[in-house]
Amino acid sequence: MEAHWSARYREVGDDYLFGMEPNHFLAQHADLFSPGQTALSIADGEGRNSVWLAKQGLDVNAVEISPVAVAKAHKLSAARDVVVKLEIGDILAPDWPPIAWSNHFDWVVGIFVQFVGPLDRQRQFAAMKTVTRPGGRIFLHGYTPKQLEYRTGGPSELANLYTPELLRGEFSDWAIEELVEYEDDINEGSRHRGKSALIGMVARKKG
Repeated sequence: MEAHWSARYREVGDDYLFGMEPNHFLAQHADLFSPGQTALSIADGEGRNSVWLAKQGLDVNAVEISPVAVAKAHKLSAARDVVVKLEIGDILAPDWPPIAWSNHFDWVVGIFVQFVGPLDRQRQFAAMKTVTRPGGRIFLHGYTPKQLEYRTGGPSELANLYTPELLRGEFSDWAIEELVEYEDDINEGSRHRGKSALIGMVARKKG
């Protein structure tokens, strides 16, 4: 998987595959985030979302499997004059997440992380839940099955896409504070551009 993503990030040269500005759904929820909160951005790519969170005053960690993307994220964080604790890591590895991160973060952010099928998605979600502190939240944004009609970004496998029913089931033991399915024209780099079928969720860990 690392070779696949590094090749994709490398092929655009000094450009940013998904742009340098934050995901639109994340930016629209700026009022949810408070300075001093801790956040983890998983599969962070070239840093657009983790850097934005840091600009909001959060203490941000980010994990990304591609060293090519992480190098670009370092450049972006320096250009925006923020500190993001960036690391190369595989969120599906059996030794991830680190024990020190258990029940640690106020926010765990997953933006377009639909590169896995059902079995690995359960592992992905379980890891995200583990690192969220009680009372903390997971912020998730992705594509719905209708995106296969638009083909303006995202996975080509139906099983990788989210539905409201799927997310309600996966987070049945959490308090879902927002779950919205919608369509929008997006322009987030060269790979996420045009009419898109989208879904967003904010869920709070009980306890």
